[in-house]
Amino acid sequence: MAGVAATADDSLVEYGFRRVIITITAVLCALLEIVDTTIVNVALSDMRGTLGATLTDVAWVITAYAIANVIVIPMTSWLSQQFGRRNYFAVSIIIFTVASFLCGNATNIWELVTFRFIQGLGGGALLVTAQTIITESYPIAKRGMAQAIYGMGVIVGPTLGPPLGGYIIKNYEWPYIFYINIPLGIIATLLTLMYVKSPKYGEKLKANQVDWLGIGLLAAFIGSLQYILEHGQQDDWFADGTIVTLSVVTVFGLLGFIWREMTYAHPIVNLKVLGDSNLRIGTIMCFILGFGLYGTTFIVPIYTQSVLGWDALDTGLLLIPSSLTTAFMMPIIGKMIQRGIPQTYMVALGFLIFFGFTLWMHNVLTPDTGAEHMFWPLILRGMGLGLLFVPITTLSLSTLKGKSIGEGAAFTGMMRQLGGSFGIAIITTFISRFGQQHRVDLVSNLNTTSFEVQQRIMQLKQGFMAKGFSASEALAKAHQVMDLSVTKQATVLSFMDIFMYLGILFLVCIPFILLVKRGKGKIDIADAMH
Repeated sequence: MAGVAATADDSLVEYGFRRVIITITAVLCALLEIVDTTIVNVALSDMRGTLGATLTDVAWVITAYAIANVIVIPMTSWLSQQFGRRNYFAVSIIIFTVASFLCGNATNIWELVTFRFIQGLGGGALLVTAQTIITESYPIAKRGMAQAIYGMGVIVGPTLGPPLGGYIIKNYEWPYIFYINIPLGIIATLLTLMYVKSPKYGEKLKANQVDWLGIGLLAAFIGSLQYILEHGQQDDWFADGTIVTLSVVTVFGLLGFIWREMTYAHPIVNLKVLGDSNLRIGTIMCFILGFGLYGTTFIVPIYTQSVLGWDALDTGLLLIPSSLTTAFMMPIIGKMIQRGIPQTYMVALGFLIFFGFTLWMHNVLTPDTGAEHMFWPLILRGMGLGLLFVPITTLSLSTLKGKSIGEGAAFTGMMRQLGGSFGIAIITTFISRFGQQHRVDLVSNLNTTSFEVQQRIMQLKQGFMAKGFSASEALAKAHQVMDLSVTKQATVLSFMDIFMYLGILFLVCIPFILLVKRGKGKIDIADAMH
């Protein structure tokens, strides 16, 4: 049996020019998918103006894509088996590319939302299938390096979106953030059909054996949960009827999905693989990795734009050195894994470095923080991510065998995406609530009879009077400036709290790494998503 598996694996290994082309194709497709999760963020206001949409409506452009992504990721392994990996990958690229063209040509907001959902269905498949294709193209001894190359795309992608989107919006119009996918998608489709091979699968399921109920329950559970996370804060959570209804759907959808997958003969997601202790710990670590990756990619731009007044392009440029640090470290991490350095040490060090990053950011945040103050903390973030991505993936699957590896990898990919969604939702909520609390505390301690406060108000009043305002108008504006100053300081304090709590979360993870068992021999990550 092992010999057959080895032969199958060897038939997919490529060398020389073909492997280079396949690697470029897979990384390009992963980048296309991930960049599109963040590139639209900076174009939302332009979309609102062009399409005549409300802020709530335009938020669906992000939500629809995210929901489709998270629904399709756990099904990707099964779909690959049914249609053949090369065919499924090529069709996914075509769906993504055509949907990108339709997004750019949308004439109203709900057309755009519909096309974004379709684009997300194609994009979710690209992310996971690209990982498997690039891994299988390398010999077993070099598959740690293959994971590192793929990891570069996954880590760098979220950071490239905002500056690229900012540049396009500044120089062109918002449809071009979708049109740039079209030539790249055409090239990727042709290269896939020419160079990518499919492994040989067993007999396909008949239509009446397909787990349609499982698919429906998965879509209901994941889709409802993603909506709650995306819209909870702006809709005041459980004060909103839609959030309450979807919370009920989420709970019963999850329970129904678990029951269905544990009892059906041909489940679309094999939950029994979670009996492996390493995978259970690994899925939690992947969730926290997603929390840290997407959460910090979200919080830094929000801080620089809302507090410091930067534009999207400058914010994106600030994050690029951090991503380049991660990209530089990925091949080094791949070689360390090949040399047998325990991944547990790397993961523990990664969480410790991430704690150092959050603590450093906590200490440098002020209403006037400059790029020079955040440069080195963000470099530290890049180092931490480099030490976490590949080692966590390999640790999660290290005690699994054969088909179970692919089934386990579906969970790690899904949990990383959900971790990002939870991270953004929780951070958004706590920034608002911590900010309100800090404002109350600052106002209660602001003694209007103190000499310093009165002197500041007098200085402001005189400044406004010098600009031609009357005494009463100048005093009112002075009080306004003081109020804005208090609000800004409260916001900075809330960001400091968020970084501190994130750091504590990463620090608490370190002891759990000790619970991970060492795998017996090297795993074949290429079985992931089979």
